[in-house]
Amino acid sequence: MRLNKYLAKSGVASRRKSDELIQMATTEVNGKICLDPAYDVRPGDKIFFDGRRLTPSNEKIVYMLNKPEKVITTVSDTHGRRTVMDYVKSKLRLSPVGRLDKQTKGLLLLTNDGDLHHYLTHPSNRVPKDYEAIIEGRVDPVNIRKLSRGIYIGDKEYGRAEMLDQETEKGRSKVKLRLRQGKKREIRRIFFRLKIKLLSLKRIGYSNLKLGNLSEGEYRQLTSKEIKSLYDQ
Repeated sequence: MRLNKYLAKSGVASRRKSDELIQMATTEVNGKICLDPAYDVRPGDKIFFDGRRLTPSNEKIVYMLNKPEKVITTVSDTHGRRTVMDYVKSKLRLSPVGRLDKQTKGLLLLTNDGDLHHYLTHPSNRVPKDYEAIIEGRVDPVNIRKLSRGIYIGDKEYGRAEMLDQETEKGRSKVKLRLRQGKKREIRRIFFRLKIKLLSLKRIGYSNLKLGNLSEGEYRQLTSKEIKSLYDQ
C-alpha cells in the first residue's frame, strides 16, 4: 500500500492532502522521516504521523457536525483556539472534509474514509454545497446573472454560484446559494466584489445531505444510505 493511501486509510486526510503532508516531513517510517508519498508500506513497517502511530481502520465512519461560529476547522490548533474536534468524540482518527472559515457555521463532515474525503473535495467532481447567507439589501437580476457566469474575486480566481432562493424583508435578504467549486472564502469574496454587506453565512447542504434540525454544536453519525447518497449528486 502506498504511504499516502496508508495515511488516508488511517483518517489523516485525503490521499491528495496526504501527499502534501508527507512532503512537509510529518511522517516517519520505522523511525525515519519519509518524504515519498509513493513509498510502499510493507507488513511490519511502523508508521507515525506527527509523533502518533497510525493504524489503518476497516471501519468507515462519517459524522455531520453543525459547526458553531468562531470555531476553527482543523484537527488541532497551536494557539489553543476551539476546534471542530472539541465537539466530536470518536475512538477513530477523523479529519474534516474541506473547511468552513471561522465565521461560517453549519454543515461540516468529518470522516476517516480517505477515499470519500478525496471524492468530496476533488474539484473535478463538482460536488454541490448549499449555503444560506443573510445580506443587507438584495441581489439584483444583473448580479444574479454575473454570479451564474462567474465573477472575478481576486488572486486570478473567479467565483461562481447558482441562486436557489431569495427572500427580502425590512431591507435584508436571506439568500440561498449553491457552489460547485469550493474556492477559499468564495462566497465572502463574491459579496465583497459585488459591494454587498454579508451579515452571516451558514452551510445548509452537502451533495444530497441536508443540515436539517441538527442543533448548533451537535453532531450525528451518518447512515450507510446517507453516505451512499453523497456519491449520488
